[in-house]
Amino acid sequence: MEYGHIRGMEKPVSRLIMGTTSLDAEQPEETGALLDGVYAMGINTFDTALIYGHGSEIALGRWIRERSLTEKVNVMTKGAHPDGERRRVHRKEILADCAKSLERLGLPRIDGYLLHRDDPEVPVGEIVDTLQELKEKGWIQAFGGSNWTHERLAEANAYAERHGLTPFTMSSPHYSLAEQTVDPWGGNCVSIAGPGQAEARAYYRRTGMPVLCYASLCHGFLSGRLRSDEPEKAAEVLDPFGLKGFAYPENFRRLQRCEEIAEKYGVKVPQVALAWLLHQQEDVYPIVGVSRAERMRENLEAMRLPLTDAEIAYLNLEKESPAD
Repeated sequence: MEYGHIRGMEKPVSRLIMGTTSLDAEQPEETGALLDGVYAMGINTFDTALIYGHGSEIALGRWIRERSLTEKVNVMTKGAHPDGERRRVHRKEILADCAKSLERLGLPRIDGYLLHRDDPEVPVGEIVDTLQELKEKGWIQAFGGSNWTHERLAEANAYAERHGLTPFTMSSPHYSLAEQTVDPWGGNCVSIAGPGQAEARAYYRRTGMPVLCYASLCHGFLSGRLRSDEPEKAAEVLDPFGLKGFAYPENFRRLQRCEEIAEKYGVKVPQVALAWLLHQQEDVYPIVGVSRAERMRENLEAMRLPLTDAEIAYLNLEKESPAD
């Protein structure tokens, strides 16, 4: 396992982050076995959120406490998600959500706290002041935004610098080889994938802000379960989010090239897709959710896949040949 560092967090951060949306608090044995297996591979960072169903925070926190891992793992959780059409990026909701997450996790603090969405109508000063308050209370170590545009991140950090406050030190947009053609969830979800987001990626390269890439395998589109020569099966294989966000001609071309490179190296499609992401110039930490530990072991092979610059460009439709 390779590790990086996120400013404000005490522990190193595994380059692959375990996504825990599928954890079920009512199945402690299965959850424990899964997390034990992933942790044994060197993954020490886990992504969850207050709104994740089946008690993801509860299940994760219980496992951490039972294994006495509070000082060995990083918990990244998120709050202030909209309630239907009502946006909730305000001090009262942020404080309440963070307190509830701490209660559900049963931990003394949260290593990385992210606001699940942004509300551009709320002045960034109010938001930064609130997150600073959480940090000073000792509830969180570091903070950032999920689905925040790079312009708003820059505005927030300019405010923090002017007032001598802690800046945002991480961001969690969608980022993957496949372009998010349509926002699959609605509600200002932000992607930095695709040719139209070059300015956003330049911001991350320029500032060095870590990118926690959610939906890095595009809800199954890059999982290998869907073949590029069977696009008619997309509705059978993908969930509604994968279908709506990624099942488009340009992405099927990327998938076909993933299959080609996977065959060359004797690996699988998701390993190629993750390797492409890990070879980007941004400081990326792909979030990957699995239901079986052996799936994560396969994903780890992406870290050792020696893609060439030509192959990286070819996968992203920038070249017509993978040859140098």
